[in-house]
Amino acid sequence: MRDFALAPAAVPALTGGLADSVFDMAVRNPTLPVLAHRPDGTSGTWQEVTAVELRDEVVDLAKGLVACGISPGHRVAVMSRTRYEWTVLAHALWAVGAEVVPIHPASSREQVEWILRDAECVAVVVEDEQGIMTVGTVCAGLPRLRHVWQLDSGALAQLTERGQFIPLTTVESLRRIVLPDSTAVIAYTSGTSGRPMGCALTHRSLAHPCDILFAGWGHTAAPPGEQPSVLAFLPFSHVYGLMIQVICVRGGVLMGHEPEMTEEALASALRTFRPTYFYAVPSLFEKLYKTFLRTAQQAGRGALFERAAETARDFAEAEERRRLGTGSGPGFDLRLQHALYERTVYRRLRGVLGGRVVRATSAGCSLNRELSLFYEGIGIYVHDGYGLTEVSGGITMQPLGREKSGTVGQALPGTEIQVADDGEILVRGPSVFQGYVNDEPATRAALRGGWLATGDIGRLDSEGYLTITGRKKDVIITNSGKSVAPAPLEQRLRMHPLVHQAVVVGDDRPCVGALITLDPEYLAHWRAALALQPDTPGRQTREDNALREEIARAIAAANSAVSRSESIRVYRVLPAPFDPANGLLTPSLKLRRDAIVRHYAAEIDAMYQVRTRAAHRPALEEPADWDDSDDVFR
Repeated sequence: MRDFALAPAAVPALTGGLADSVFDMAVRNPTLPVLAHRPDGTSGTWQEVTAVELRDEVVDLAKGLVACGISPGHRVAVMSRTRYEWTVLAHALWAVGAEVVPIHPASSREQVEWILRDAECVAVVVEDEQGIMTVGTVCAGLPRLRHVWQLDSGALAQLTERGQFIPLTTVESLRRIVLPDSTAVIAYTSGTSGRPMGCALTHRSLAHPCDILFAGWGHTAAPPGEQPSVLAFLPFSHVYGLMIQVICVRGGVLMGHEPEMTEEALASALRTFRPTYFYAVPSLFEKLYKTFLRTAQQAGRGALFERAAETARDFAEAEERRRLGTGSGPGFDLRLQHALYERTVYRRLRGVLGGRVVRATSAGCSLNRELSLFYEGIGIYVHDGYGLTEVSGGITMQPLGREKSGTVGQALPGTEIQVADDGEILVRGPSVFQGYVNDEPATRAALRGGWLATGDIGRLDSEGYLTITGRKKDVIITNSGKSVAPAPLEQRLRMHPLVHQAVVVGDDRPCVGALITLDPEYLAHWRAALALQPDTPGRQTREDNALREEIARAIAAANSAVSRSESIRVYRVLPAPFDPANGLLTPSLKLRRDAIVRHYAAEIDAMYQVRTRAAHRPALEEPADWDDSDDVFR
């Protein structure tokens, strides 16, 4: 094994709970804007809330919770989109020593019932009538559940009114008995396989990575002299979104709330809120790049964009070599070309994010290195982050001035990383969770001698940079015994603008295969660009052949990064994307691989059978015998 850790950063030791940051900020900088939201949800007018206003709202709501019998150790579920009330409610609950149980609002009835029962929640806060209906169908079997509050019906105002007779000293007394190692959140895993498990996260474990990140990197989150600002739109029900909330409130970062995840809502929010730092998942960065490309092609500037994108990647790669001491940086011609595209292309691309974003973070799964270089080249360095629910979200960060794209950086100060002999990543540090609620065997299996077995596989280089290669349980083993990590292949497939999603399969099969979904917007643009006459004979056949050629290019590009025996030999293009609504994606947009394989079992069988029949060979063959990728469309 090898282990790496940077020297611990100098951050103040946590002495209380997460709610203390609200009260401390109100004393230190009472007029500082800390939260923002659009009251009507659609206009460009953002209502800002100062530190002292937030504290007063938290106190008033905490008094209402006390009046309703919420006390230290009680667990209260919050089932809502990312909205202003979520942040206020979480800090009010922490102020009285209660524990927050986040639930994604799109969760099924069975998931909601399981979480409320497993966590033994005494109350649940829902967003709307749909949430009321969902909880209403399961509450009869939940004897500990005493309260159901609805945000859209003015629940917070009602709670505030109910708590008017509770003295301020009661809230202060409760807040002061919250200890750093008290449980703050029961965060349920996204459930990519099996039933979600509740991870008990303490106030200390949540605060530690946030404080370290702000202390070491907070000054890079905005231009000099400006207050950093972040648009929060990822679900607070996921640890990534929750970490954003905590770091903003603790660091005095202005946080805007955008509950809608639609392209139109996000575009409007980014344009009007104009954040200085951008958090997202890889699929959004991929989608944004494809939107840039499609828009340029529609305007007749596709070739210009592709040249500008290539220059951006070349420039970023040259800069990377310079800061890592392996090169002298961009040459004169490259700098000149980059400056030209800065005036004509790059600043317009940054304008889509509001025009003020200086850096960004991608997390949830690995970000393609070429995509990372592209964004750095246009002026927005994207840190590919690594974390998981069991470690409160944050494990690594890029060292300033020595960032290395394609890796997730080095271990955060105070956190240690080891890579076991089988490639599994092990983590130790103050952000590691207490354990799984009501599941001691699973806790013992995950925590080994103080080290958390993450289930991820990766590698550390000689300088301690970590590269994630996939999930241990996702590794595919073909019937010839070849082990294949699907994530790198899937990542490269998604780089083709037509490919929306990809799942690599092949367990106990003669070769590696792939299920592919197409990007509907780019597909429509691509079809229009073919300029085929709508009613000419053979039009559909020519269009299908052209589409096959494009997908074959995507397959070839993905295969170029792996050995022959690891390459994709069969594939199928599916008619509809994977989606949380059909149970094939988690709420945090991760693939539910087991569910996908079960759902498309017939299609998977068919694509291997078609290949076998076409080759007139036995069903089981050596991978080397599969010379060309199949192109089966459904």
